Amino acid sequence: MQKWKVTFVDDHGEQVDEVFESAECPNNEQAAKLIRARRLPVAAELDLNDLEGRTDNPTVKSLKLQNSIQILGITPI
Repeated sequence: MQKWKVTFVDDHGEQVDEVFESAECPNNEQAAKLIRARRLPVAAELDLNDLEGRTDNPTVKSLKLQNSIQILGITPI
């Protein structure tokens, strides 16, 4: 599996790099789900039913609005 470095700004305004393994380059929504599972495991269990199907990239928007986490980039390692 390929390793990918996801760079994002966390809830403290600091730039953070997390490494994830995936066969293909994750898009922002997939990366947001990986970040949420690792950094906010309780929130990862919550249902985004209110946003899913009605908005594009619901996890990306949820992380940004509720947790002030914004993805800056995804690069291969």
